[in-house]
Amino acid sequence: MIDYNKYLNEQARNIKPSGIRRFFDIANEMDDVISLSIGEPDFLTPWHIREAGITSLEKGRTRYTPNRGLMVLREEIARFYQRKYGLNYHPESEVLVTVGGSEAIDMALRCVIGPGEEVIIPEPCFVCYDPLTRMVGGVPVSIPTKEENEFRLTAEELENAITEKTKAIIFPYPNNPTGAVMRREHLEALAKVIRKHDLVVLSDEIYSELTYGGCPHVSIASIDGMRERTVVINGFSKTYSMTGWRMGYAVGPKELIAPMTKLHQYAIMSAPTTSQFAAIEALRNGDEDIAEMRDEYDMRRRLIVDGLNRLGLTCFEPEGAFYVFPSIRSTGMTSEEFCERLIYDKHVAVVPGTAFGACGEGHVRISYAYSLKHLTEALNRMEAFLQSLS
Repeated sequence: MIDYNKYLNEQARNIKPSGIRRFFDIANEMDDVISLSIGEPDFLTPWHIREAGITSLEKGRTRYTPNRGLMVLREEIARFYQRKYGLNYHPESEVLVTVGGSEAIDMALRCVIGPGEEVIIPEPCFVCYDPLTRMVGGVPVSIPTKEENEFRLTAEELENAITEKTKAIIFPYPNNPTGAVMRREHLEALAKVIRKHDLVVLSDEIYSELTYGGCPHVSIASIDGMRERTVVINGFSKTYSMTGWRMGYAVGPKELIAPMTKLHQYAIMSAPTTSQFAAIEALRNGDEDIAEMRDEYDMRRRLIVDGLNRLGLTCFEPEGAFYVFPSIRSTGMTSEEFCERLIYDKHVAVVPGTAFGACGEGHVRISYAYSLKHLTEALNRMEAFLQSLS
């Protein structure tokens, strides 16, 4: 019998599997399950974007692209950031097209973080930040954000977490799983601390176009003195309902994008060609699609928040992304126990808050990237579940 553990490096051996995928996999093995566990839009990719991908195939555009991505796509990305956020990036040297936003996060961490260097991660947050930091030998330092602060990181909390080993901070706003957003005044206060300690920022802005209540997203790179120390991560999966196309990108100073490109050359070579042509069309003509999907998400957001509060699962009102993060403490169960009993008893799949950091205990994440019909039925089943507890 071969002991395969001896062949695995320590980081790979000790990385925990995703807490999101566990409940997704359970749901896939059951009948009549309403799964609100995955952050995947239920909309089809808009037809004109699909058509652009199909046309590229029909014209035989199936060869490798430049490592950084098609120049015309990089130009469109640069135009997008200029018109949306007033940020100017040179498409030749400051834009890198990646296989999803996750690859961009991975490349940035590999380039910036060395063994023993600390990365500050506000939690709850997306599941990949901690393991990717550990895989490069870095040390994740979590800062639990608080519901009374609307799950925003404060300047005081950041200052208290910084040590002489701190190298970078991952900035996960709009936030998955809480739906929290950061306003300009909050970013300006944080920027003072970041500049004071000369930190690098990895700003994951994958949900930048999905904000509600009339307050558009503000990129931390647009704050004075922050562009030159920030790598912005974004992509097409959430904004344009293009999850399976695997299209992301990074924009930032050429001094940081250049080494990321070198790693990308060896690990990936180039992002999928067909997907790049579809992404060009999305950026050029997709604003109306974003507005329509955002309006639909907003309707779902209000339905699910009102429904959960009515059931006694107090819920912070999210202002971005497409998740709610209600408290389940009133049930007396742990997050893991609540999710297990809910899926097995009532066939509704949600994700334990602890999948997004230890401070997520007492909460669950529910995605509202699903139809009103599914959300309404899920609320009905949850009501029956809660009634059965009493």
